Formats: sequence, C-alpha cells, structure tokens
Amino acid sequence: MHVHGHGGNPKRVLGISLWVTLAYIVLLVVAGIRAHSLALLSEAGHNLSDFLALLLSLFAVYLQSRPASSTKTYGYHRAGVLVALVNAVSLVAVAFLIFYEAFKRLQHPEHVRAGMMMWVAATGVVMNGAIALLLYRSAMRPGGGDVNIRSALLHEVGDTLSTAAVIVGGWAILATGDYWIDSALSVGIGVLILWSGFGIVRETLNILLEGTPRGIKLELVETAIRAVEGVNDVHDLHVWSIGSESRALSCHISIADIPPSVSERILRDVKECLHHDFRIDHTTIQFEHAECEVAHGCVIPVGDGEEHHH
Repeated sequence: MHVHGHGGNPKRVLGISLWVTLAYIVLLVVAGIRAHSLALLSEAGHNLSDFLALLLSLFAVYLQSRPASSTKTYGYHRAGVLVALVNAVSLVAVAFLIFYEAFKRLQHPEHVRAGMMMWVAATGVVMNGAIALLLYRSAMRPGGGDVNIRSALLHEVGDTLSTAAVIVGGWAILATGDYWIDSALSVGIGVLILWSGFGIVRETLNILLEGTPRGIKLELVETAIRAVEGVNDVHDLHVWSIGSESRALSCHISIADIPPSVSERILRDVKECLHHDFRIDHTTIQFEHAECEVAHGCVIPVGDGEEHHH
C-alpha cells in the first residue's frame, strides 16, 4: 500500500485507534452493566468489532508492504481485501446478535439509567469522531483510497452516528420514562451495522472475483482507447483490481502495419490515457495487424507486433 504524506501514516493511525477503542470498550461494558442499558452493551459489541477490524487492518498494512516474490508475483495486495471481507462478515454477525437481544428486551423492558447512558455516549462521540477523522485522512485519498482502511473508517463513522443516537435516546428516556426506547435504539444500531457491512462485502467480493473496479465503466475505457490516434479497434478488453488501490488491464488493439518505432508512440499514448483518466497503471497490451479469428481472444499468432507492458 502506498502511503501519501498528507494522508497520515496508516500504521500510526491504526495503532492509536486500536488502543483508544479498547479503552472505550471497557468503559461501555462497565457502564452498560451498571446502567442496565442494552444500547450501551450493543455499542460495546459494535466497538469490539471495530477493535478486531483495526487489529486486522494493522496486520493487513504490514502484509501489503511486503514485496513481490517468485511465488507471489503480485505481492500481498489482496491481504487487505481479505481482511476487509472478514471485518464486514463480523459486522453482520454482531448485528444479528443485537437484534436477538433487542427482541428479548422489548418483551421484558428493564429499568435503564439514562443519565449514565448519555455521558458515556457523549464520550464515545468524541472518541469515535476523532478516530474517524484520522482514518478519513488515510482512506479518502483521490480515487477512493484503500478498501481495507475504508472498512475500518466505516466502522468508526457508524459508531459515531449510533453513539450520538444513544444520547438522544437517553434524553427521550429521561423525558418519557419509556424504557423500550433503549431496545429500539439497539435495533437502529444493528440496521446501521448491516448497511455498512453489506457494502464492504459487495466491494471486496467484486475484487476477489476480479470484477470491473468500483467507479469504472468498461465501455468508457474502450471508448478512450479507441480515441487514441492510430488505434483501429479494441477487443478482448479486461479490467480488474489486483488490490484495492491497484488496477490492471489487458486488451488487444488493432493498428496499421507500421514500424515498431511508430507503434511505440501509440502504446505510450494509450498508457498515458489509462493512467490519467482511469488510474490504471498495470497494463498488458497486445498489438495486432489483423483481426482475431475468434470472438473472445486470439489463440493463434497474428504477427510480430505484440507488446506487453507492466
């Protein structure tokens, strides 16, 4: 993973976030038990998943920094994607556990100490908001940033919003004396967890299945390549993600029967277009002087104009 100076050091940000989150989990558990608040205990579960997410993300940053080898020719870019998938699945599991507990509490409401709920939640808003801001600087670089860091960011943003809702819920309990509000808040927190979890699951599975990267339309890539002077046709076009920040492309391009020195200019222009318009830097481009004899990729030599670029 490439670290940009303005985005903050991911290892340092994740390390700080990890220990602050652990301290807050302890506070939530103690306060949740004393206040008889399922909402606070749900927040503890939510933050526990965040703690695991941050821990796994820190491990993934280490793995992604390892160089490529003869057996791992792409390096370990997908380690972070796998970690993000584990994080998201854990979120879904936590959400259903919260739904189960909330259902039991709705049937048998318990007395809740709303005042304690509110001051503990206020502490959480400050803490989660600060961590989310730190992660935002690392995750939301131009182009979307690293999906692994963004998954940790979504955990923290979800916590900030759900903890703020706990403050409102505590005030409502004080004003009305209705303790079912605590369980209703827990359901809302669970829905928020599911929403963030399913989004990351969808994106990580798309990367692992080598689908077209998020934000890229294949037809626009094809149109941009065709617009390069000297390109007659484009086919057998594939775009996929090696990791969350590394995109790759392969295609066949038909050109006129010209000297290699001239075709080099076409290749350079295509690469520059892909870099600036789509952030695609890892390319394998085959030049052809005739049409392919099959519809989905050439299976026979078509001339001496083949060029590969990595």
